[in-house]
Amino acid sequence: MTTVHESCDVLVVGGGINGAGVARDAAGRGLRTVLCEQHDLASHTSSASTKLVHGGLRYLEYYDFGLVRKPLQEREVVLASAPHLSWPLRFVLPHDSHLRPAWMIRAGLFLYDHLATRRTLPASRKIDLRKHPAGRSLDPRYRTAFEYSDGWVDDARLVVANAVDAFERGAEVLTRTACVRLQRDGGEWIAALRAADGGERTLRARIVVNAAGPWVAEFLDHCTPTPARHHPRMIRGSHIVVRKLFDHDFAYIFQAPDGRIVFALPYEHDFTLIGTTESEYTGDLAHPAIAAADQAYLLDMANRYFLRDLGVHDVVWTFAGLRPLLAASMDDPKSVTRDYVIDFDRAGPPLLSMYGGKLTTYRKLAEQVVDMLAPALGHASNAWTAATPLPGGDMPDADFEGFLARMRVRYDWLAPTLLHRYARAYGTRMDRMLAGCSRVTDLGEEVLPGLYATEVHYLRAAEFARTAQDILYRRSKLGVR
Repeated sequence: MTTVHESCDVLVVGGGINGAGVARDAAGRGLRTVLCEQHDLASHTSSASTKLVHGGLRYLEYYDFGLVRKPLQEREVVLASAPHLSWPLRFVLPHDSHLRPAWMIRAGLFLYDHLATRRTLPASRKIDLRKHPAGRSLDPRYRTAFEYSDGWVDDARLVVANAVDAFERGAEVLTRTACVRLQRDGGEWIAALRAADGGERTLRARIVVNAAGPWVAEFLDHCTPTPARHHPRMIRGSHIVVRKLFDHDFAYIFQAPDGRIVFALPYEHDFTLIGTTESEYTGDLAHPAIAAADQAYLLDMANRYFLRDLGVHDVVWTFAGLRPLLAASMDDPKSVTRDYVIDFDRAGPPLLSMYGGKLTTYRKLAEQVVDMLAPALGHASNAWTAATPLPGGDMPDADFEGFLARMRVRYDWLAPTLLHRYARAYGTRMDRMLAGCSRVTDLGEEVLPGLYATEVHYLRAAEFARTAQDILYRRSKLGVR
């Protein structure tokens, strides 16, 4: 029998949004928690989303009201917990009478407005594109549109914020560390964890949470004595980024002739993010690059609505992510829902696996998971995350603009664009990052335009960053430049 000197209550395998959310919730309830991620935090699906906090308007067409209501109930919770990383966004849906009649859109938006309580987000309304700022960028044949509310979020930083909070509440967070083997030992698990340098350690865990995302079934099949009971389909969602197509803060939702919808979103001040497509994927789980056909589809959709004509040469960046969905009987990827499934195997030491889910509902999913785990551990605890801000989000009344105004006074020596990026990325943690700095030279070497040594050191020390990719594409988004 293997001698194991380390132990924990909960081992979470997978450092995407679901895994980080579970680790945060569990650690906050006093459970000894370890989170291990084979690559970087949010290095796959959780950094390749459309960056939206939303209910999923299109699911109303499938009469899946429960799936829509659940994220709508969570939407404002997420917005309030991290006002630096997420904010309300108004969406403009140009009306194309050849696709859906106006009464249908009006009815759908009425439901969307009323399926859950809105505390701060305004209701939907009909608009005249000839008089609305969003109309100036569109083909003039679109004269009428509908405007409604949802939210935006920096997906990768949301994951990091959860992991940071988990760590500060006592969890151990191990990036670039894979769980390569689980074996039963009485009523507990013995886990073998392998770091990127090949070093292994063993850990005894009372419960294991499989939050491996696209690898959820593969992990069960290859690393545990419990083969997967479900094998999800992989649906690839692809996005393109182009130079800014409009000079306002509205987002667009476009209807496609094939029934799909595509978003066009303001992105990182100087760009427009367009996505997503949905297609079956059977390739390498770690590298789901956009297909040429998907890129052409997104460009065609943009050209259907915008005045400006886009070509492949206008694309400055692409990314794609995989969604593991339990819908083997479905033939149409776009009609598959995003509700999550929790598989709790209690035959021996508990092993809980999570399939699917939406970025918007990650906190509620994590709460539900830990509610299930706590009794199995004999641990009485109360849910706590709904009213607790994430690191950097502890602003009075979740008022980012008020916070930004104070930072402009405090750090008047910072260039406005840099100050705004710091405020958005770090929120109130901005003070920690800039501790001891009172002029630009205190920030150290400018490693790349807009990236100073002080920030690099902070990201390595406080946010688990290890490589240039971690910093440029997941922590700062400067890589798109």
